[in-house]
Amino acid sequence: MTGDAAVMGPMVTVACLELAPEVGELARNAAMASRAIGTAARSGAQVIVLPELVTSGYCFESNDEARSVSISQDDPLFDQWSAEAGGAVVVAGFAERGDDERLYNSAVLIDTSGARTVYRKTHLWDTEQLFFTAGSAAAPVVPTAFGRIGVMVCYDMEFPEMTRSVALRGADLLVVPTNWPWAQRPAGMPAGEIVIAMAAAMANRMPIACCDRRGTERGQRWHQATTIIGGDGWPLATAGPDGVAVAEVDLAATRHKHLSSRNDALGDRRPDIYSRDEVSTTRPDG
Repeated sequence: MTGDAAVMGPMVTVACLELAPEVGELARNAAMASRAIGTAARSGAQVIVLPELVTSGYCFESNDEARSVSISQDDPLFDQWSAEAGGAVVVAGFAERGDDERLYNSAVLIDTSGARTVYRKTHLWDTEQLFFTAGSAAAPVVPTAFGRIGVMVCYDMEFPEMTRSVALRGADLLVVPTNWPWAQRPAGMPAGEIVIAMAAAMANRMPIACCDRRGTERGQRWHQATTIIGGDGWPLATAGPDGVAVAEVDLAATRHKHLSSRNDALGDRRPDIYSRDEVSTTRPDG
């Protein structure tokens, strides 16, 4: 019996809303997101996750276009989303215009007090590098009414150091707004990003909610692979035809990392070995 089976806490309802923003349509996208948040909250969702860059769209053609749909951290939109959410926590991606006038691919965490924190994506994928500046701060772990929530964006999750870091800092749940471009994969297999997320959840005994997007934007297709994964690494829910994935997640169980009576997912780590800088060129057998 694992620690997850032995320790149960209040279940938290997590909803991922796989929306289809239109590039350059700030007002339309913001209103769509507001409606979706309100609907999810009224349906009982306590943690609501929206896609990466949900306010702006993704496939920009110029810096001017990206800047035209950027907003600041104190934009009134976030207070509107807070009001729509009622008591729920919302995490959503947006194109941020910083005080330094640079653009960032960011995610905001909102609760009843408004925007609690903004995280700037630190690993930029492909053409994002043409429009955005990479963030330089660690992915946050934010105490909320429902538990400690870690936040990162899309490609960030593909770096094991990132997911391990939020687990070590006590995240009960990791939420990941994403835009996963379509890529070929073997028939019957999930998107590679979901395989990575499942492995990260299992390795860290930490639920992960990945909210992808849908629609085709300037010829770009998306995986539409929204998935909520339990702390055991197995999917709890995927988006249905309505683009919504909902799952009951036991965040309290995340704090117990027991794998067996003798093993602990984090306690068994050997950082003294992992941090060695030497790269051995000698075979172990001599």
